[in-house]
Amino acid sequence: MDNEETFLGTAETAISSALQLGAQLAEAYICNSKELNIEVREGRVETMKLAGDRGMGLRVMRDHRTGFSFSTDFSPGGIKAAATKALANCRLTVEDRYLQLPSPGAFYPELAIYDPGIREATVEQKIDLARSMEEAARSYDPRVNIIESSTYQDGEAQVTVVNSLGLKLNYRGAYCGVYLALTAGEGDNSQTGFALDFDLKYQALKPEEVGREAALRAVRMLGAAPVTTRKAAVVLDPYVATGFLSLIGPALTSEAVQKGRSLFAGKIDTKVASSNITVIDDGALPGGIASAPFDGEGVATSRTVLIEGGALKGYLYNTYTAAKDGLQSTGNGVRNSFKGTPEVGVTNFFIEPGSIPVDQLISEAGNGIYITDVMGMHTANPISGDFSVGVAGLLIEGGRLTRPVRGMALGGNIMELLAKVDAVGNDLQFYGGRGSPTLRVSEMTLSGQ
Repeated sequence: MDNEETFLGTAETAISSALQLGAQLAEAYICNSKELNIEVREGRVETMKLAGDRGMGLRVMRDHRTGFSFSTDFSPGGIKAAATKALANCRLTVEDRYLQLPSPGAFYPELAIYDPGIREATVEQKIDLARSMEEAARSYDPRVNIIESSTYQDGEAQVTVVNSLGLKLNYRGAYCGVYLALTAGEGDNSQTGFALDFDLKYQALKPEEVGREAALRAVRMLGAAPVTTRKAAVVLDPYVATGFLSLIGPALTSEAVQKGRSLFAGKIDTKVASSNITVIDDGALPGGIASAPFDGEGVATSRTVLIEGGALKGYLYNTYTAAKDGLQSTGNGVRNSFKGTPEVGVTNFFIEPGSIPVDQLISEAGNGIYITDVMGMHTANPISGDFSVGVAGLLIEGGRLTRPVRGMALGGNIMELLAKVDAVGNDLQFYGGRGSPTLRVSEMTLSGQ
């Protein structure tokens, strides 16, 4: 990757060019990234892709208007052209008195987010990680008969943010991970299973555990059948609970609140969930996949408690939405690419774990269902919180997991679900930048046969 000073110099040149052309404020965001993806099937490499992306987004402000452009041409001519286009776009936008850029912060968290071991590991070693997942899954149970995808992935990025208020920042981050999807079969019945493990440290990956977990998830569902409609306790495994948590992420952004698209609007300091629920966004979380010292516009990342003991405590902000509410940015100006401006988004977003072991949480459920898979979460309404999804899992009878069930439906509202959470497990698991422990919901209606 290019030298840090090279990017800083390019960004400063872009700022100078924009100011000379008439901008009153200017910001340059440069991202240089690459990603490796290796997919193995039956012990052989099926696909291997290495992709890189490098470019600069330039945001300018003049007379309370803003303009944006991006470029992959870092030559003097390319930089000037980007600045010219950003100023031209600025003239086409409406006036907005809340437009501003952040000043340099007094403190930025020191984070261990770049492991050179990821780059130092050979491609052959990375292929072996994918192979070992596949082998572990097949060794776990002979009924594992199809490996759909055994994948190793890693990526790294160098990010530079410079603005005309003196902000001048740079960091390098990297991640790696493995993912396995498979099918187990017995007679005419087949079931799918998956597992994944992503980390900031190469040596921390556990491919054999991923292989066994994926196999377990498939094998334990063999012979699954529907049961009758019932009202019962529902236990959500961490993956399913994280899916429901993701439904409320957009609603906890100040942007959604200000646009009237959030079910949490106007509810600060009121009860929005069970007292067992605490929801946190932490852009500086040690070991977090989405951790960084600053966000996409140069504001220091931080830990933001959004829901505490069931009460709504606040929203996520970037510089613009914070100015509209007379507050400070929470460091949630997220950019997915240099091709866009910083929107409000989550970083490491999770439900805080409780102290109850999962076995105890299930044994105290009495009769119910342990949900391990949900179908159709993408159809849920993030504005109203309404959902209707297909579910599969294991029946809980007398506090014990008994037989697999599927072909059932669960409907309701996310606020209702959160309000009925009567126990939170001690097993917080992350799936990328989102995570949750096991949750138990006291009672919900499950539609079956």
